[in-house]
Amino acid sequence: MSTKKLWGGRFSEEADPWVNEFGASIAFDQLMTKEDILGSLAHVKMLKKTGILNNEDADKIIKGLEEISDEYDAGTLVFDVENEDIHMNIESILTKKIGPVAGKLHTGRSRNDQVATDFHLYLKNRLPIIIEELYNLQKTLIKLAEENVETIMPGYTHLQHAQPISYGHYLMAYYSMFKRDIDRFEFNMKHTDISPLGAAALAGTTFPIDREFSAKELGFNEVYSNSLDAVSDRDFALEFLSNASILMMHLSRFCEEISMWVSFEFQYIELSDQFTTGSSIMPQKKNPDMAELIRGKSGRVYGNLLGLLSTMKSLPLAYNKDLQEDKEGVFDTVKTIIPSLKVFNGMISSIKINKDKMYAATENDYSNATELADYLSSKGIPFREAHAIVGKLVLECIQRNINLQDLSITEFKNISNLIEDDIYEILKPEIAVQRRNSLGGTSFEQIKKQIQQAKKDIQ
Repeated sequence: MSTKKLWGGRFSEEADPWVNEFGASIAFDQLMTKEDILGSLAHVKMLKKTGILNNEDADKIIKGLEEISDEYDAGTLVFDVENEDIHMNIESILTKKIGPVAGKLHTGRSRNDQVATDFHLYLKNRLPIIIEELYNLQKTLIKLAEENVETIMPGYTHLQHAQPISYGHYLMAYYSMFKRDIDRFEFNMKHTDISPLGAAALAGTTFPIDREFSAKELGFNEVYSNSLDAVSDRDFALEFLSNASILMMHLSRFCEEISMWVSFEFQYIELSDQFTTGSSIMPQKKNPDMAELIRGKSGRVYGNLLGLLSTMKSLPLAYNKDLQEDKEGVFDTVKTIIPSLKVFNGMISSIKINKDKMYAATENDYSNATELADYLSSKGIPFREAHAIVGKLVLECIQRNINLQDLSITEFKNISNLIEDDIYEILKPEIAVQRRNSLGGTSFEQIKKQIQQAKKDIQ
């Protein structure tokens, strides 16, 4: 006596419920319900078009699937762990609705190409949402940068004051990072926009199917040319997780700096109350929790990438049950990065920038030392010699607890008679920024060019 499973003809006994639960994926792959129904509709329409199914049977299946789709939209569809996955659940529901003719839906296909198709569709439908959120974030960055072209702040290397820069320049650096993220996700679309439907279990089918027709019905740009590859390929998911990991790394770096900039030690910026929280014991606290959460969530996205890479690393062709582990990490990553982008965008669009604090930080340091070295070099002193001279001068100033601009012209001339009164202008932070007018530099002119180009790019 066979089991109750739709595939149970070869089996003579049922598995225990706890075994069924372990093997089932319906708890998470029901997120692909709409995609599974759409895939089945495309498949049955192809079966009808090719004459593999007669019109009456095909129309009955189509009507049943459309009703199931409506029930899902209404929230009345109930799934059963006994039916393992979303594909068997939909087929079981369809069978109860229209009878044995539902079994004809599976003609010329397998769950192997069915699940691959669902997975492609799921990601294909979500990548544009992610890209759109990135565009929204870029627009916010452009607006902030435009408002802060002439806002001066310290630039850092090794977290030490290095040279003064424009805050607008700083923001446009992250704009460029997110631009590359968009490029990666758009390239990811190319490998996601391929239809596995019709590859069947691994070797294709004997039925005269039309894979190009079903691909067109689903909006796919092309079909897999090899049936083995079609059912076993998860490169598109790995690319997505890799791209998402890089994106989260960019967000995490930004959030790390936000967490520093809002601290008492810096006070460069202040976050809106909407994106901060307080302390249950310390009344004065205003914690950058949303920035910290986004920074923390980068770890789970990295974990999802490493998880799928590890799952895939030793899999023989073609389909293996291990591939059931391909989806949860992707679903979780989609659920993580879209809200992270929304929250991050809201957080920085409502940021308060303490321009005076930023500027003061560039006056009370030695980040203008390179200006003096460049000045001496422009007078004919070899740069290495100029570098050594200024280094000794900085040490002297540190010992005297003064800044370079506090030295008298006489003290400057004791170093070199080539130094003139114009050195005090040269040492001003805003002049240091303005003078860096090389392509991609931090000068106001260069930042405005970056912003103009960015506006063209996102139109």
